Amino acid sequence: MREPDDLTVDDARPDAQEPSPPAAGDRLPYVLGGRLRGRPSRAGWLSIAVIMAVVVIPLRGLYRGTGSSMEEGFMLVFPKRMLAGDVPNVDFLHLYGPGALHVLMGWYRVFGYTLEAQRGFGLLQHLGIIFAIYALVRPWGHRLATVAAVTVTLLVLTPIGLSALAWEGAVALALWSVVFGVRALHTTDRDRLLALAASGALAGFALSFRPDLVLALGIAHGFMWWKARAFRSASIGAIVGLTPMWIHLAVAGIPAAWRGMVTEPVKELRPGRELPQPPSFGKVDGALQAVVEGPADAPWWKLPALAANHQLWLWFWVVILCAFGVVGTTIWLRRRHGDTPQRLTLMCASLLGLGLLPQALQRPDSTHLAWGSCVSFSLLPALLAEVSTHVRPKLSGVRRDAVIAAVLALTMLVVMPFYTYRTYLLYTRISVGDKVGGYQVSRDDRNFWFGNVPLQVASQAAIDELDLLSTPGERLLVGPADLSRTIYSDVVFYFMFPELEPATYFIEMDPGLADDEGSSLADDVASADWLILTNFWTGWYEPNASSDFGSDAPNQVVADQFCLVGNYEDALVLLYRKCEQGDGISPAGIGIGAERRASLDRELAENA
Repeated sequence: MREPDDLTVDDARPDAQEPSPPAAGDRLPYVLGGRLRGRPSRAGWLSIAVIMAVVVIPLRGLYRGTGSSMEEGFMLVFPKRMLAGDVPNVDFLHLYGPGALHVLMGWYRVFGYTLEAQRGFGLLQHLGIIFAIYALVRPWGHRLATVAAVTVTLLVLTPIGLSALAWEGAVALALWSVVFGVRALHTTDRDRLLALAASGALAGFALSFRPDLVLALGIAHGFMWWKARAFRSASIGAIVGLTPMWIHLAVAGIPAAWRGMVTEPVKELRPGRELPQPPSFGKVDGALQAVVEGPADAPWWKLPALAANHQLWLWFWVVILCAFGVVGTTIWLRRRHGDTPQRLTLMCASLLGLGLLPQALQRPDSTHLAWGSCVSFSLLPALLAEVSTHVRPKLSGVRRDAVIAAVLALTMLVVMPFYTYRTYLLYTRISVGDKVGGYQVSRDDRNFWFGNVPLQVASQAAIDELDLLSTPGERLLVGPADLSRTIYSDVVFYFMFPELEPATYFIEMDPGLADDEGSSLADDVASADWLILTNFWTGWYEPNASSDFGSDAPNQVVADQFCLVGNYEDALVLLYRKCEQGDGISPAGIGIGAERRASLDRELAENA
């Protein structure tokens, strides 16, 4: 016989009347005010087992998969620089909040400064999102909560693997802040105050990870706090949760922090990173995605499917429709059929999802579309369950849940299979040894995974050479071979040499910032003892300002002051050292050279 805690709306008889708000003392699923402690039901354990199985199947492949050499690289390097005393926005460029870096500082102290430790933290962030979605959809039953959790798993594991980026941590914290906010709306007295304080603290902590979540959190929490009529407890909690931000503002100073977290990412960076809205129907706009979808690089997928660019175009519209549709339909249900605890939960969570929409719109490649839709799309099982009570009121709970699961699975198969199922299958094949993952480079106990053999061979050769020749305390600068076009930076090389001092503020390099006229990059280059310059991204083209050339001053410093030590795999990686008196300048050491630059200009013109 089931316990009262296990009863949910899908357990009602098909002809049951619409559920009414709970009476005081009723025991409901935790998100609606149920017991925090208690013996989990067998259905609950089974749901968790299914979700964890979906996560674990590709896990070995995710740990061995190709990493993003800049984004994953700076989540390794920045916390290490802070442990050495450097300050974000003062000593190095950082476009997001300090919260994730503070947490990773402690994480690396405990678990070691390794790629595996970083990816382990990324896994925890993903699990935070997955089980927050499960908790929010739990009032509609274990089955639909499991469907929602599996759906969001496919959306958060596939864009960036296990990289511990601040976005995933911020979304996980934001979702759990909504879980506690909803709980506060369905409890009373002391439990209510504690839930409100926890909700506010989690929201504040999320903002310390990603300040640009202020819109999403503001919409969702504004509604919840208005419903709760209790701004004081939640506000105190938010102030406490923002502790990493208060520390950062005190250490870095308000002007530097404002420039690094607001002015640079919003005003200066955006022209070089934004993509067309909607995405181009006839081609893939994002440079990184175009590489992945190339004939030689695209993973296996033999099922009928739209072309990659067509999927992105269609997905863009589905993201917008879903974000507004879940909120709009929930409002209609509450007005037409009355409010219930479940609909109130859906309202709060869907407002958070709506607030994430700008993340998808500002750069609609697959990563940002997944990030911007992971909440709204995963709430569809709950929304469809609510609608079905009026469209097909006599449909049994099991059949209803099966239909909803099938609709979601088919939608993902039609709209974005390359960016969900295909990527999940790729990591699964790596996990079971059916496919090679990334190609490993290593030094001592540090390693990383590149995307192909030439990148691996060139990178490992440069690492080995620099390991033999460098001395701890010397200064290293990593960047693209043409420093007048700072489209990307392979930050992972700094991770390989923690004993060398980064020679630049622009550890992360972005168009419109590092290559801007008057930036400090030329002086930074002149201060370096060693340069690692790569041609990994020389063919980068996007329909934005990243195709423009900036200041040539850093290239001139390379030509005037540095000698070429090694040219690996036809200049995929170039290693330079500061010339000493009497050294001759090798002609190969002058950046990419005038002839190569003219060739690149022609390529960009053709692509345009």
